[in-house]
Amino acid sequence: MKMLFAGIVVIIGCLLPAASASAITNGAPDGNRHPEVGALLAQQAFSDGTWAECTGTLIAPTVFLTAAHCDEGVSRVNVTFDSSYVYPKGATFAGSWHADPAYNQSQSNPHDIAVVVLDKSVKISPARLPSAGSLASLSSSQQFTSAGYGAQAVNNGPGGKTYTYTDVRFFSVGTLNSITPSWLRISQNASTGNGGTCYGDSGGPNFLGAGSSETNILAATTITGDTACRSTNVDYRLDTPSARSFLAGYVALP
Repeated sequence: MKMLFAGIVVIIGCLLPAASASAITNGAPDGNRHPEVGALLAQQAFSDGTWAECTGTLIAPTVFLTAAHCDEGVSRVNVTFDSSYVYPKGATFAGSWHADPAYNQSQSNPHDIAVVVLDKSVKISPARLPSAGSLASLSSSQQFTSAGYGAQAVNNGPGGKTYTYTDVRFFSVGTLNSITPSWLRISQNASTGNGGTCYGDSGGPNFLGAGSSETNILAATTITGDTACRSTNVDYRLDTPSARSFLAGYVALP
């Protein structure tokens, strides 16, 4: 079983401290669908030989957006945009880690946001950020497309749950459950046709729309959810004053 590291944690009444990594469920291999989505690589391989610690998105030629709780306590990190990462052959980009200094474990607003400022430009079209307050009145039927390198399966066994990781980027589609001043809660209940995120997808994107209506607007980043990765994908809104205040130090805002 892969060590759960720096990703989605369970919400039971409050946002618990992050101590694990999160994955796409009820989805499909992404291929070249979202080339701007990459993996934050761990400092060394996990016990199963995989490397993707968290997920993130290119939002400017040298700026990779992810979650603050993915911090490994080092100033220099590596990311890849390979849809299927194979060490040591995969292409990687080095950069400097910068997390929101206001990051905390508050459920109301955790400031759980970070960027990697890459040493050189990536020749991939970046995702777009939402305009201020633009997510406040979304329809309850609004769909989102999630992408990430997290676990694709949760397996029940005699020793408890184990998670399947492959260092392959997957995507899935979920439907809005609710909106708060800081969060989007998106259904990933497979029984209603939805998919979502799991350990290893933390920091990854939830794009506005799905299918022919999908946009490259990164509405929110994956932060947490339920431990079984089958109910709700809980995501940090990027249209809020606090998120925009942090991002303004690194990118031009819409």
